[in-house]
Amino acid sequence: MAKSAKEVHPVKAFGWAARDESGALSPFTFSRRETGDEDVRFKVMYCGICHTDLHRIKNDWGGSKYPLVPGHEIVGVVTDVGRKVQKFKVGDRVGVGCLVGACHKCDNCAADLENYCPKKILTYNATYLDGTTTYGGYSDHMVANEHYVVRIPDNLPLDAAAPLLCAGITLYSPLKYFELDKPGMHVGVVGLGGLGHVGVKFAKAFGTKVTVISTSPSKKKEAIELLGADSFLVSNDLEQMQ
Repeated sequence: MAKSAKEVHPVKAFGWAARDESGALSPFTFSRRETGDEDVRFKVMYCGICHTDLHRIKNDWGGSKYPLVPGHEIVGVVTDVGRKVQKFKVGDRVGVGCLVGACHKCDNCAADLENYCPKKILTYNATYLDGTTTYGGYSDHMVANEHYVVRIPDNLPLDAAAPLLCAGITLYSPLKYFELDKPGMHVGVVGLGGLGHVGVKFAKAFGTKVTVISTSPSKKKEAIELLGADSFLVSNDLEQMQ
């Protein structure tokens, strides 16, 4: 007889879950697996709110599985590690982003591109290797294979670190991949929303000259005075866009 989810995952957990497409979250008691040999367990201190979470809890994209515990910008402090874990110890500050598993056999995995693996396992609303549903960071603790856990530097506040695990990597990755990270280069950032402002900060940290392109003239002050952009263009102003 197949084991129940509570037998497979015997560690009690508490979180906030969507029960239907209304998008309302309510208290949810569930369970997580025991700490495996290669697992890191940590107390969740903060979890960012990604727009993906809002889409998923309302099933805007289809495929949402209820009850659904969202959250894939998760940071906290390690409370337990498996006996084969090499990179982390109890007390370390860590985070988990959008993935908690992949096949580790395909070409993408071999190239450290697990996000392109056809068998990738998302942090929530997915099916884990043991057949159970994955639950995200709107919860009191998290457990994941150490391959999908990152260390948070001591000088980076945990609450500020959380958004870097989705919004941050979404901007950091293309800037590095397309080599737009050299001092003196000129980088344009289109839009100054949740992703755009992170892109401006990364680009400036790389030493580039940054121009923000936006439909909202009201964001000029924020772009230049708060985030440090060098110039600002209003995209629907034909004269500025010449």
